[in-house]
Amino acid sequence: MAKANKRQVLGRGLSALLNDPQNESEENLSDDQVIGNVIELDLAQIDVNPYQPRTHFNQDALNELASSIENLGVIQPITVRKIAFQKYQLVSGERRLRASQSLGLPSIPAFVRIANDQESLEMALVENIQREDLDPIEIALSYQRLIEEISLTQDELSTRVGKKRSTITNYLRLLRLDPIIQTGMRDGFISMGHGRALVSIEDRSEQLEVYEKILSNGLSVRATENLIKKEKTEEATPKSKPESISKKDLDYYKEVYGKKVQIQLNSQGGGRLIIPFSSRKELKNITKKIKGED
Repeated sequence: MAKANKRQVLGRGLSALLNDPQNESEENLSDDQVIGNVIELDLAQIDVNPYQPRTHFNQDALNELASSIENLGVIQPITVRKIAFQKYQLVSGERRLRASQSLGLPSIPAFVRIANDQESLEMALVENIQREDLDPIEIALSYQRLIEEISLTQDELSTRVGKKRSTITNYLRLLRLDPIIQTGMRDGFISMGHGRALVSIEDRSEQLEVYEKILSNGLSVRATENLIKKEKTEEATPKSKPESISKKDLDYYKEVYGKKVQIQLNSQGGGRLIIPFSSRKELKNITKKIKGED
């Protein structure tokens, strides 16, 4: 039941200051009295937002918020949209709603507005992006959803969320990381700085190799950048082809020491001369040839 208490009550948060027709049910309230106003709304009438981009709510933070609401009431109303008679859908403020539910409160102050599905999604995403406790992947996914589902360009998104276009681009690039690395970032094993360094590696298997080195060696962002730079430099350095021996020289060795002689040269000019033999007698003959005793 949507209602507001006409009596002035101190010390119980925003709900105590609401002034709607006393004890009237939603059925008796006109749309003008509901839409665009803050009303005291029964928690049972509110459905959560299916477009909520957050997938994890810190329980300690929720407990702290619940304690604050228990002592001071809900300071800032949640935002809902009316979807049916005595039925509302949350647009923003899920943490406040969850904290109030955990306290067993019957109602919560709510600002009622008109919003279609697209507007509801956009408001939920933008509100979450502005929060400081989101992990980099949650922010990146929110940016991606705004671009894909609201059909925004990066420039338009930059204006909507008040962030530089380069900042948005850096977050979106994180989604090119292997899912295992994305999970590691969400769980706090690595920072966004590590992620930005890793995303410069196109091959995901190579990303994972460096990621394992970060975890096992406790590499800093700078150390990670240096490691990646070193590995890329080594890959880019052309490997010198080993020198080849002339056919004339090869024929000479084969004539002197036998047809199975092998000569292997490396890029530094060194190498090996392999003279196989099948018996001690043959070895003695080869030794004599080497010593010039023949």
